[in-house]
Amino acid sequence: MKLRYVIFIILIILFADQGLKIWIKTTMEYQDEKFILGRWFRLYFIENAGMAYGWKLGNSEWAKMALTLFRLGAVIFGTWYLVKIVKEKYHRGFIICAALIYAGALGNLIDSLFYGMIFDKGMIYNAAADTYFGYDGLAKATGKGYSSFLHGHVVDMLYFPIIENKMMPSWVPVWGGKPFTFFQAIFNIADAAISTGVITILVFQKRFFKHHKTEETNTTVETNTEVSDDAQVM
Repeated sequence: MKLRYVIFIILIILFADQGLKIWIKTTMEYQDEKFILGRWFRLYFIENAGMAYGWKLGNSEWAKMALTLFRLGAVIFGTWYLVKIVKEKYHRGFIICAALIYAGALGNLIDSLFYGMIFDKGMIYNAAADTYFGYDGLAKATGKGYSSFLHGHVVDMLYFPIIENKMMPSWVPVWGGKPFTFFQAIFNIADAAISTGVITILVFQKRFFKHHKTEETNTTVETNTEVSDDAQVM
């Protein structure tokens, strides 16, 4: 697989991810909701100071900066690794999955690096309460941002509550008798790209890596040993 095709895949995901995020950020108020297909597919605008699907290292600004730097390091490493596996002709499916993961990481990194400087409104960390608070009104792209470099928040909006607010049977441990929503994570296109790439690699890893090992085994080994007519007869 050629590198230009990998770049094309990455650019498609980035444009789709950033285009949707910017549209959501500038046309919907924080925690606003739009129904797309019934009640099970919605656009629900939130911002995420942590990792994919809302996972966090902590609430502090230091934790936020550490996560952004981790993302930056992962993207730098991913750039080198993508070029490496393309040159070494790994399985096409593995390269595509790696490109999906890379594009997702880069998409969320852009939010973390620049959204705090680009947009005038975003979640603000309150040290006294040790948490982040939302905001009112629509955000605009202005010269005065809500935060600084490395401190932007990732925009999430895709919400698929297939089963919502159903009561769990009382016999279920821990969650018994409590409201239950199946798949309540709110995520974005970048998160979906990362998840798709990781899951596909886990499912098809034997096929992906067996193909590459077979190619390495079949590589011709050169030798300086002279082959004489007598040796051929023997």
